[in-house]
Amino acid sequence: MESTEKISGFQLSLLVFSFIAPTLVLVVPSFMEAIAKQDAWMTIFPAFLIGCLHVWVMLTLAKRYPGLTIIQYSSQILGKFFGKIVGCYLLYYWINFDFIILNQHIQFINSVFLMRTPSVVVSLTLAVLCGIAVYMGIESIARCNEYLALLIFVLLIPLLLLMLAQSNPQLLRPVLSKGIVPVLQSSIFPIAYLGQFLILGWILPFLNQPKKAAIASFTSLSIISGLFCITVLPLIMIFGPLTRKLTFPILSVIQYIGIKGSFERLEAVAVAIWVMGCFIKVSLTFFMICLSLTHLFEVKNYRNFVVPVTIISVLGSIAVFNNYATDLSSYLKETYPSFAFATQFILPLSLLMIDTIKRHWRRSVP
Repeated sequence: MESTEKISGFQLSLLVFSFIAPTLVLVVPSFMEAIAKQDAWMTIFPAFLIGCLHVWVMLTLAKRYPGLTIIQYSSQILGKFFGKIVGCYLLYYWINFDFIILNQHIQFINSVFLMRTPSVVVSLTLAVLCGIAVYMGIESIARCNEYLALLIFVLLIPLLLLMLAQSNPQLLRPVLSKGIVPVLQSSIFPIAYLGQFLILGWILPFLNQPKKAAIASFTSLSIISGLFCITVLPLIMIFGPLTRKLTFPILSVIQYIGIKGSFERLEAVAVAIWVMGCFIKVSLTFFMICLSLTHLFEVKNYRNFVVPVTIISVLGSIAVFNNYATDLSSYLKETYPSFAFATQFILPLSLLMIDTIKRHWRRSVP
């Protein structure tokens, strides 16, 4: 780890926002609507509570092991052997995550913007840019994201206003017609994405003022949850039951606004939001993979792994699925939520419980 690389609390908050919000807003609503129907917007409330607990777990672990990443303090909690196993599992998780995100990027760009462009070109162009960003360091990524996050906000707000103008509140009725159970069931999808606060286990050691970690993290969680709620609401009020049939529902509603309103080709705005969000998401994923490899193999500089990780990511993003659209949708809907919940929430919570038990046992031993 480079001790000279530091980010501020504000930069941390924006990094987490850009890492989670764009893909959460653009991809997840259709999965939720398929289960909770018109009550899908309510799923953010139980997800927010679980997200708060998850952030608290990550902050508590970071406070107990200041300056260390989750890969490092796993070995201190579980012992070197089991700590390495956990580290290898987390490395596998982020590599798999990296393949999926780049594959999503390929699908999005090919379906909206560059239909005939080969997948390898779409993946390679983004991966190379992300590799350069990672080589420059986490501080450079954070500074770049200050401008990109601002652009995402600037582009999203007018779109939300245009969506509200086309909304029909009657489509939100009846409220809780099938009870609270479908809402709780579909909340697994936003929980899986809010669980990506797991990245705090790699980023918090670079925070220049650790005391600001809690404020920055909970602020980011609140903004992401609020944005998600006010995005899903007009989406349901425009498309209603059709939402569940859309691969990228926000993109579809933007195209609908462009046809019905005074503006045309607004999907370019959705592409811009997606690309900026993916750039930060993939860059941070590359960074965590490189950092994990550095700590697992006790190498001094994580930059030694940037080029191999970039190459493997491009190849993996193309080969991860045989049928892009069908397999990816099935994975995100059926496999990823439980996989993410176990990795992003249960694993850190287990580490905290084991560490707490060990500390109490040590105190009780005379």
